[in-house]
Amino acid sequence: MMIRALWTAAAGMNAEQLTVDVIANNLANVNTAGFKRSRVDFQDLLYQTERVPGTASARNAQVPAGIQVGLGSRPGAVYKIFSQGTFQQTGNPLDLAIEGDGFFQIQLPDGRIAYTRDGSFKLDNQGRLVTSDGFPLQPEITIPPDALSISIGQDGTVSVMLPGQTQPQEVGQIQLARFVNPAGLQSIGRNLFVATFASGEPQVGTPGLEGFGSIAQGFLEMSNVKVVEEMVALITALRAYEVNSKAIQTADEMLSIANQVRR
Repeated sequence: MMIRALWTAAAGMNAEQLTVDVIANNLANVNTAGFKRSRVDFQDLLYQTERVPGTASARNAQVPAGIQVGLGSRPGAVYKIFSQGTFQQTGNPLDLAIEGDGFFQIQLPDGRIAYTRDGSFKLDNQGRLVTSDGFPLQPEITIPPDALSISIGQDGTVSVMLPGQTQPQEVGQIQLARFVNPAGLQSIGRNLFVATFASGEPQVGTPGLEGFGSIAQGFLEMSNVKVVEEMVALITALRAYEVNSKAIQTADEMLSIANQVRR
């Protein structure tokens, strides 16, 4: 029985170690634009059943509860929480934030489409809107080199003012994508996600219409990590880790006492 307690407590320590790893990643990205924090969901492990509930104890009598001993816990999922982050005003016309549901679409070098909430775009040498890694926004939008100003509406319409003109000229339309289950997206780094079977196929639409979020120019959506909440969770995980280590120590002491028993 003491051996079982050792392994059960060890499973608990491994689970809390994962919790600390996830919290550490959340805190490391507290200032990362568009970052979404993660949470660990746990499940209990198998049970050793020594008596099944409802077992007959006498004629016409059954025990109301059985005897089942659990064998610890394990991680069930590391779940991304896509709640809205806080907005930071930058004044940069190429900084975009999504107010509501949706992702920007980014074309990867291998031709795949990735998705992001990070709207800190730049211009490459062709005048295209690109990420910090040079991956172009999709649908592709090119800004003329002689553009005097760039205006992006809440509906994603991109317009520029050109020399000698009195009215802005439309040069593109930003389209957003959304998913039935955004938590099913796979993180690939660089603030990017790719679709999976769990996330479902992307639904593409115009910002501000049919449930899609609107675009805010000159703002960035920052991380949705709340430092105080993460610190509280970190302390809780530490205490749980300590308690499980105490359980291992107690089981070891009980084994030592049992080994010292003489006939």
